[in-house]
Amino acid sequence: MYLMNNYARFDVGFERGEGATLFDKNGKDYIDFAAGIGVNALGYANKSVTKAICKQAKKLLHTSNIYHIKPQEKLAKEISKQLGYHTYAFFCNSGAEANECAIKLARKYGTTHFSKKKFEIISLGNSFHGRTLATLRATGQDKFHPEIFAPYTQGFKFCSSIDEVIASISDETVAVMIELVQGEGGIKAFDKDEIKRLSKELKKRELLLITDEVQCGVYRTGEFVTSKIYDIKPDIITFAKGLGGGVPIGACVSRKDIFTSGDHGSTFGGNFLACASGLATLKELKKLKKSGELKKIAKNFDSELDGLLSSYPKIFSSKQGIGMMLGLVLKDESNLVKIIQSSLKNGVLVLRSGKDTLRFLPPLNISKQEIKEGFARLKKAINEI
Repeated sequence: MYLMNNYARFDVGFERGEGATLFDKNGKDYIDFAAGIGVNALGYANKSVTKAICKQAKKLLHTSNIYHIKPQEKLAKEISKQLGYHTYAFFCNSGAEANECAIKLARKYGTTHFSKKKFEIISLGNSFHGRTLATLRATGQDKFHPEIFAPYTQGFKFCSSIDEVIASISDETVAVMIELVQGEGGIKAFDKDEIKRLSKELKKRELLLITDEVQCGVYRTGEFVTSKIYDIKPDIITFAKGLGGGVPIGACVSRKDIFTSGDHGSTFGGNFLACASGLATLKELKKLKKSGELKKIAKNFDSELDGLLSSYPKIFSSKQGIGMMLGLVLKDESNLVKIIQSSLKNGVLVLRSGKDTLRFLPPLNISKQEIKEGFARLKKAINEI
């Protein structure tokens, strides 16, 4: 074995995929309700994305950001267009990197915009913002702050509610970073009125609102950004996961052009391949949304999930989430791993979130037949435990 021992992998590997279905080396098929943890927004072997990748690969993969990259400029413009207001984008390779960029943007804003430096960023309990030292510290879960990695980057504060966030704003506070739907924290969506109140309060104080939409963005909750559902315009939005259709890409998008040359950078970020894939992915997802298909698929999936909830009242207590970012809360958290393992054995992939939530992040174009078959397999898996 030549890999570092940092993943507790399931004993299965996949060789190909089609639609929302994966196949292992023996040809066994698995209905995918996980989408590579929300990455494969258009499933597997999507014709448009594959064509765009192949076409770009024949010309250029990478030149670095010391030269102009046309697909990057196009992707930045498309993100701004889909948001509906002017923004500036920085491209990187992951959600953690996008959040690192957001933190640096906020820190610079806090230094240059006020007479007295502001640097503190408030985040929410049960949040998750990445695995670098800074984004780990921004994550509001104690289990992500083990002593083995200390000391951590300072300048972060955690609050358990929006009321506490507003009450905790100090002279050192420059921004609030929030997942509108917490991906690793139980698929919990915040109250719309509370978020609008927070946004209004920050705007009044000229402080920044950063929405981490790494998991809930790019149509996962039904709109291009979840912040649209909440009727707010954040100062900074971070993207990754579904943005590249499977190719690694992250983006930090700001309404203010804060950085100057040399403030930040990335060797690989926003290269030709990643941005070509991102453009094709956004085009297909926009089409899916505009046609009404996305809404139909989400309604069908939600209906099946409601059926599962009502069929197993002794197993599940409630449903959480928005759109195609959903979770079922278990009454007994010890059943969570059992269900995930039994589901894998029965040919359906599901995820965990927090201690007690079964998480669903299916490809956004999953077929009606795949949904039906996936839930049939999931019921079989639950019955076996």
